[in-house]
Amino acid sequence: FWILPFAGALLITSFFVPGGAANSGWTSYPPLSVIATTGQTWWLLGMVALITSSLLGSVNIIVTIVQLRAKGLSFFRMPFLVWAQFVTSFLLLLAFPPLEAAGILQLMDRVAGTSFFLPSGLVVSGMPMANAGGGSPLLWQHLFWFLAHPEVYVLILPAVGIVTEIIVNNTRKPLYGYKTIVYAVLFLGFMSFIVWAHHMFITGMGVTMSNFFQVTTMIISIPSVVILTVLILTLWGASIRFTLPMHFALAFLPMFALGGLTGLPLGLAGSDIYLHDTYYVIGHFHYVVAPGTLFALFAGIYYWYPKASGRMMSRFWGKMHFWLSFLAINGVFFPMLIQGIAGLNRRLADPTFYANGAAIQNLNVLISISAWTLGAAQFIFILNFFLSLKYGKKAGDNPWQATTLEWATPTPPPHGNFLKEPIVYRGPYEYSVPGQSQDFLPQNVEAAKA
Repeated sequence: FWILPFAGALLITSFFVPGGAANSGWTSYPPLSVIATTGQTWWLLGMVALITSSLLGSVNIIVTIVQLRAKGLSFFRMPFLVWAQFVTSFLLLLAFPPLEAAGILQLMDRVAGTSFFLPSGLVVSGMPMANAGGGSPLLWQHLFWFLAHPEVYVLILPAVGIVTEIIVNNTRKPLYGYKTIVYAVLFLGFMSFIVWAHHMFITGMGVTMSNFFQVTTMIISIPSVVILTVLILTLWGASIRFTLPMHFALAFLPMFALGGLTGLPLGLAGSDIYLHDTYYVIGHFHYVVAPGTLFALFAGIYYWYPKASGRMMSRFWGKMHFWLSFLAINGVFFPMLIQGIAGLNRRLADPTFYANGAAIQNLNVLISISAWTLGAAQFIFILNFFLSLKYGKKAGDNPWQATTLEWATPTPPPHGNFLKEPIVYRGPYEYSVPGQSQDFLPQNVEAAKA
């Protein structure tokens, strides 16, 4: 944890050095990043520190899950959210070290005169670079995207875990295919390490390598489909409770599906050549990590807020926050898909300079209005969050009538969470169990004798 503020301080420092903050984009592609101003050096230092923090946090989570489970809590009795976080931690642990090494190598290129990423014959502003020679900018791309694609699942897997917990609780049914969805996530984590070069089809890679990464990209869509199918089948035929968290969880499903479907053309070299670096890529990516991750985050806050605070958040203002956010976030990202199909490139100072950009400028206006609306809607959430701490309806220990262990603690939880170590008797989703007096059976409660 304490490395995080240090990393943040390094990143903020870059704004106050000569030349300003890092100015080579979020991907930090060389050779631009190697010849950029001093702020780039501070950005790299901050990134290396941030990665170190993430690696230590991942080790902590993995060790906690492996070594500190409650008595009776076998791996296949863990909630799916814990499985999602478990796989996420392994993704961070395995994918971040190559990028950390790449960041250190880029620092060496900037300050030590090396040439890991600088090609021979590099000329900048009419002057040959003295330390350029023998390096490869594509090496950075390989190291960067080896992390950056698993990073997508680092964001989305915990979100899927949160949504799963909420959907199961509000359908009052066991999760359809618990082991199936666990195996799907494990396979997804493995496959995420062998798809990175689909971001690099236009770099001139050979047909053999291109075909390999096209195939792996199509394969990695299968576990995502399995996850969505499991959640939809859990909803099928259920007596759904439309609680506030459930609104956000249900909205997550179609937006995540749209994000996944729009990614398929980008995984095929033929269509990617046209769509690469257009607004279509922005729309696709953010339909996965913005509506998906943000809506899952809000769902989780509304769901676990009563446990953390002892109060319920306002349902009226929560629904207002939901509908404004849902409409606005789709107004931001769906038009980008249309713009990308129309051939509008990203990173243009003035899209109207080009005929295709001028023809769809009205969509940029819609995106801007939607973005401002989306930002304004979050003030409703912020006010609801803080006012509910004092004025919210008091919540009991288990206001959602859930089954997992966190609801077995007092509200708010004491230091160490549990007054005594719980014993787990069953899986995490025992809802509507025949012969029981209520429609849920917590993991830590022995079943009533028939």
